[in-house]
Amino acid sequence: MGKYEAVRVPLAKRIILSLDERLAKKGLSRPHLPRVTKARSLPSLGFFFVLAFTMVYTFDPYAGNLASASTMQVFDPNKQTSEAFGFDDEYTVTFERGGYTMVSGKETISYFVLAAPTPERGTPKYYAYNYIKTFGWGLDQYSCLFNLWTRESQWRTLARNPSSGAYGIPQSLPGSKMATEGADWMTNPETQIRWGVKYIAARYKTACGAWAHSEIHNWY
Repeated sequence: MGKYEAVRVPLAKRIILSLDERLAKKGLSRPHLPRVTKARSLPSLGFFFVLAFTMVYTFDPYAGNLASASTMQVFDPNKQTSEAFGFDDEYTVTFERGGYTMVSGKETISYFVLAAPTPERGTPKYYAYNYIKTFGWGLDQYSCLFNLWTRESQWRTLARNPSSGAYGIPQSLPGSKMATEGADWMTNPETQIRWGVKYIAARYKTACGAWAHSEIHNWY
C-alpha cells in the first residue's frame, strides 16, 4: 500500500446514504432519533438500577430474615428433641444437640458456645454449677458462665489482670468489690463465685446475656 489508504465506508452507512439520496430526490427525509449522550444516560440507568434493587429486596421472601427477632440457639447433648423458651427481653434459647449457637438481635451476630461438661465434685466449677440453680439457671446458663469465666480467668482464684487490675475468677474490677460476699474474697473461690453470679444476674439477668455482651464488647 502507498502512503495513503482509501477509507472503506461500512455497508450499513452506505445503505443509509443511498436511502437519504433517494428520499432527497423526492423532497423527503427519514426521521432521526434524538442522540442520547453518555452523561444524560447515566442518571436514567442509575434510577432503574436502584428501582430494581429495591424491588428485589422488597419482594424477596428471605429478606425478612435480616429483621427477624433476636434468638439464641442452645445445643444440649443430653436433649433428644428441640425446645424453646424466652429467658429475658433480648434472647430466646433453643435446646438441641451439640453446642450453643447464640444470635444477638441488636447486633445481628452469631456466636458459638461449647456445652460445658459436668464439673467434678469439690471444684469451684461444681460450686458454681450448684449455686446458679438458686437463680433458676440450668445447664444452658452454666455453659455460658463456664465459657465466660474460662476466657476471663481460666477459673483461677488468684488471677489478676496486669493492665486493668481485675481480680479473681469473675475478674472483678476492682477486686475489693467482692468483699461484700466475704472478707476472704482474695483467696476463696466460693466467695468470688457468689459475687460474680449476683453481679451477672443484676446487670445481664443471665449468664448467657453476659456472654453475649462479652462477645460484642470484649468485657462484661
